[in-house]
Amino acid sequence: MKEKINGVNLGGWLVLEKWMTPNLFKGTSADDEYYLAHDLSPQEYYARLETHRSEFITESDFIYLRQLKINLVRIPVPYFIFGYCNHFIGAIEYLDKAFNWAKAYDIKVLIDLHTVPGSQNAFDNSGLSGVCTWAQNEEDVDFALNVLAKLAERYKDHEALWGIQVLNEPITEKMWKIMKPEERYPARNPIMAKNNQPISLEFLKEFYLEAYKKLRSILTDDIKIIFHDAFELDKWEDFFLNNNLENVILDTHQYLMFGEMLGVEQTIEGYKDYLDHIGKEISKITNYVPVMVGEWSLFNSLAVGADTKGGINPTQEKFTRDKSATNEELKEIYQTLWKKSLNTWNLTEGHIYWTYKLNIDTINDPSWYGWDAWDFSRSVAKEWITLN
Repeated sequence: MKEKINGVNLGGWLVLEKWMTPNLFKGTSADDEYYLAHDLSPQEYYARLETHRSEFITESDFIYLRQLKINLVRIPVPYFIFGYCNHFIGAIEYLDKAFNWAKAYDIKVLIDLHTVPGSQNAFDNSGLSGVCTWAQNEEDVDFALNVLAKLAERYKDHEALWGIQVLNEPITEKMWKIMKPEERYPARNPIMAKNNQPISLEFLKEFYLEAYKKLRSILTDDIKIIFHDAFELDKWEDFFLNNNLENVILDTHQYLMFGEMLGVEQTIEGYKDYLDHIGKEISKITNYVPVMVGEWSLFNSLAVGADTKGGINPTQEKFTRDKSATNEELKEIYQTLWKKSLNTWNLTEGHIYWTYKLNIDTINDPSWYGWDAWDFSRSVAKEWITLN
């Protein structure tokens, strides 16, 4: 694939996030996949997951994405993708299906290891909210490396494989202080979180090198290996200049809500200025390593009509708004930000929207007003995203 990446994430499918598929969590106290597996009986957990996995993403989705000229899907996978973990159910047969659908419709696949035992960030997207102990446990680190190796072995000769992402959104001290994950996602079991701490850049760079060596020994040279920037885009120059790494990309995730958390004005002009700032930072990095924007969306508090405090969602807090924007006002906000974002992301190897689809009813449930901007398919249907 020589053209720029024009992709979507298949989020909420093989890795669950409560806000994306809240009905799966009904009748439980679970806020993440770890406790969903523990709160439900094995039979009920299996039934819910099998129904969700078989219906949420199907061949028809790949047909639709091909019609939209999407050329890559990033598929988040859990550390228990192969099974072998208490309570959890593997999903490798669904990943196999996705690869074959992708091949049939000429779409490439980026496998993204989205979760690890003990969590790498304490976010709900890691499968275990409020806990961040993975890097402190050698067995858990080795487990992640072995999962990456097994994925590489399984798909190394598949025509649809484009790359493997070593780890999604590991958190260092900088984002730990900004996001405050222990406050945002309180640990249900404080004992599990007693040794919480952010991951050091030194450890992360060593892990990335170990993962690179393991993957490169299995993969052919044309398959890309992707590293997330750990929300520190400007801290990787020495890593790439001092190591002989072939066919690698630095992944950065850029959300307007991050800007809002840093005090960016919640106006179209404020967001455009923020994107200009990000573009300048990206331009510096591309001097020594290719960059891609592996996650981003149009979601912003201006369109929601309330300060979402960095994207806190209605499963966590209810928001009140004085007035809702008209359809025309929403089109102006989103279309302007879509065009501006793409101009910025064109400085990179390309972009991957978060996410392709959501299983929430933003029309009949007013509390979800504004969250449909996370959904690529709805944003296309509402003409917020212009594909020409």
